[in-house]
Amino acid sequence: MQIALITGSGRKGGLGYETARQLGEAGYHVILAARRPELSQLAQALIDQGISASYVVMDTTDEASVTAAAAEVERRFGRLDVLINNAASMRAGESVEKQDLAEMRMVLDTNVIGTWNVTQKFIPLLRKSEHGRIVNVSSGAGSYGDPQYGFLHGSMGIPASGYGISKLALNGLTIKTAKELAADRILVNAVCPDITDTFGSGMFGRPVEVSAKSVTWAATLPDDGPTGGFFRDGRPLPW
Repeated sequence: MQIALITGSGRKGGLGYETARQLGEAGYHVILAARRPELSQLAQALIDQGISASYVVMDTTDEASVTAAAAEVERRFGRLDVLINNAASMRAGESVEKQDLAEMRMVLDTNVIGTWNVTQKFIPLLRKSEHGRIVNVSSGAGSYGDPQYGFLHGSMGIPASGYGISKLALNGLTIKTAKELAADRILVNAVCPDITDTFGSGMFGRPVEVSAKSVTWAATLPDDGPTGGFFRDGRPLPW
């Protein structure tokens, strides 16, 4: 049974939790990872559905926390097959001129440094897998060539967003990591799940069940699949 860890999976109805559910239904053992103390109940909810699941409490921005989580996964499973970096902050939506830089530092710490921190600590366990995969959950907001998110970067609509800048950096980290881990046959890709209705309102974004399929697609790529790419619904996106 392959082992998959999903960060930012501490809320039922969220993208991370739904991704865990889908991978669990595909036969993976899924490890929920988040700061929330109710992770045990969320893991049990998956178990009650017949899914093999566990959890680890982890703050992606805290090195000691991530190091401890990696040690726990190694002790329990000896390896990791799939790492899904889903934890993120969606703040920092102001223009370059008006953006509060303290808020921007926090967003970069979560969306870029936090992902880097988790990836760094779990690479040794991914190297022990025969089919290592890393999926970084990005956004079209991090692309200046994606027409679907062009409103984020134009003179009309939402101002140029610090959130988008953080995802642009995450895409760059994806490329760098993919190149470095190519010799280990670990596939590393970024995925845009699209605007998603993670609160079930039915009014904004597509259903989380649909968006999560983009993530599970990248997590279950065959060994000859792409690496170092940026995708939505299995199709390449411009940068």
